[in-house]
Amino acid sequence: MNEAAAAVGVGLSAAVVAVENEAPEILVTRGGGGPAGLPSGAFDPARDRTLEIALRASIFDQTALDVGYVEQLYTFGDRGRALVPQARHMVSIGYLALTRRPRDRAALEAAGAAFRPWYAYFPWEDWRRRRPEVLDHAILPALNDWIAEAPEAETGRALPRLARARFCFGLDEAPWDEEKVLDRYELLYEAGLVEEACRDGRPAALARTDAPRLGEAMRDDHRRILATAMGRLRSKLKYRPVVFELMPPRFTLTALQLAVEAVAGRKLHKQNFRRLVEAAALVEPTGQSETQTGGRPAALYRFRREVIEERPAPGLRFGRG
Repeated sequence: MNEAAAAVGVGLSAAVVAVENEAPEILVTRGGGGPAGLPSGAFDPARDRTLEIALRASIFDQTALDVGYVEQLYTFGDRGRALVPQARHMVSIGYLALTRRPRDRAALEAAGAAFRPWYAYFPWEDWRRRRPEVLDHAILPALNDWIAEAPEAETGRALPRLARARFCFGLDEAPWDEEKVLDRYELLYEAGLVEEACRDGRPAALARTDAPRLGEAMRDDHRRILATAMGRLRSKLKYRPVVFELMPPRFTLTALQLAVEAVAGRKLHKQNFRRLVEAAALVEPTGQSETQTGGRPAALYRFRREVIEERPAPGLRFGRG
């Protein structure tokens, strides 16, 4: 093995998602008093039999939480990923994990971990109540200035800045696609509009004297990993029953809709949503009711697991925003 190969390590980072009180949350840790980060650890092939076993162990060691659903997202290997230079270059494998927030938070807090709303890191992604104000007040004016700096000629780029901004942010009446979370973050990073770009010494960020504060920064490139996880989960809602990993064993249809809306970042029509659920045959009634609704008792349902064996892509096929 040559020195360059020996200088590469494998890290594992997890975006652990839960939904609490109509808010999607992400599990974060704090190290050294700096920005929050995702639970992360190194893979040791002499110690760890599989990547997933190593990941689960790292999450538990750092947060005291056992997670359920886990899937691999992407491999992040760019140089300069870590804020603090390391002895060897780390290639990080990102994961998406889904869980339910524990009622007893003492162990979580003792481990120095906490759940934070994921829209604290991506405030422009939440369209449930209205168009996010940060888009018109900060993001779009700054992007327009960045576009004007190089309106047409950009060598080495398949699309000019205006086309990419239109594609990501729905400019000029183009539709907003809730799944393009990573595309939007990476465009903001390239334009020098997120704190990580300044921290990483990106020229566009260093040239700015009045960069807006666009959500909370995260350690290393963890906000990029989180953006990847958000886009993947939003997409996966439509063809896999992953939302039930975030739900309690029994739930009302209203609670299910609120959870889907929380993750997707937009409102869904109530009757259309219920027709989707009925057509997909994803749930079945328990015969019980929730009485603490402030109105008439609401029927309780449970996930009908047989649907996984009945067809290849059981999900809620609501359209894009």
